[in-house]
Amino acid sequence: MRIGFIGIGLMGRPMVENLLQAGYELVLWNRTRAKAEHFSGRAQVAGSVRELVKTCDLVITMLETGDVVEQLILEESVLAEFSPGQVFVDMSSIPPAQARKIAAALGERGAEALDAPVSGGTVGAEAASLSIMAGGPESAFRKIEAILARLGTPRYMGPSGTGQLAKLANQSIVGVTIGAVAEALLLARAGGADLAAVREALLGGFAQSRILDLHGLRMIERAFEPGARSRVQLKDMNMILAEADSLGLDLPLAAQTRGLYRELVQAGFEGLDHSALLLAIEGRNQLDIPEEGETPC
Repeated sequence: MRIGFIGIGLMGRPMVENLLQAGYELVLWNRTRAKAEHFSGRAQVAGSVRELVKTCDLVITMLETGDVVEQLILEESVLAEFSPGQVFVDMSSIPPAQARKIAAALGERGAEALDAPVSGGTVGAEAASLSIMAGGPESAFRKIEAILARLGTPRYMGPSGTGQLAKLANQSIVGVTIGAVAEALLLARAGGADLAAVREALLGGFAQSRILDLHGLRMIERAFEPGARSRVQLKDMNMILAEADSLGLDLPLAAQTRGLYRELVQAGFEGLDHSALLLAIEGRNQLDIPEEGETPC
């Protein structure tokens, strides 16, 4: 298959690298063309999304919001280039309803669409160890499963939109757990405990988690360079609660966590890693408040 890849950002760049190393022929497009041209000589850089769609068997998007995916893919001249047998895979995190809308529009053209968001962050993207949650026609999933396996571990979730539902479940756990780890470390620090020793002890007990391991270390080292940005986590928390509302559900932990991320973003830290939620909780306790313009990492 000739693969088109749209979105060469923090996640997209290592994913493209892994596909190239696997020997696939790629056509790339990015709004900032220089990011795609990083792979010049190893992959073709398309002049437009329409050109990319027209010349590829499989089209993958890895973008920040559902609105961006929809604007690019459902633009009339782009949509017209999709044809029967073509597969579209959106690996962005977007609302399930938006994923279903895009799938329906492509289905009218005879193309098959999968929503296949990922978990694992930039570390997982670089190591090709992403957890890939795919929703849509199972026939389309089986057709490209081997390609997705070059990026991580793909699993089939069910019909269109269920991949995004699985990702929302993932982001709910991630967001709430980051908050729990931040509170726990703040509690330990306030009482005079050695945070490194506390983290090591907790990793050996029932509280162990990947978030305590990776994000707990980031909090201790105050190393908040973005793997997943805080503004993106806030976007995900908004989607979680919107989906819950549509299903008649009350998710109090998710709602409280969204409020903390909103405080973090409003304080100007939207570009930091989502583990920087620690700063919002410190702010509530009037601890280690950065001076204006100071980077807290």
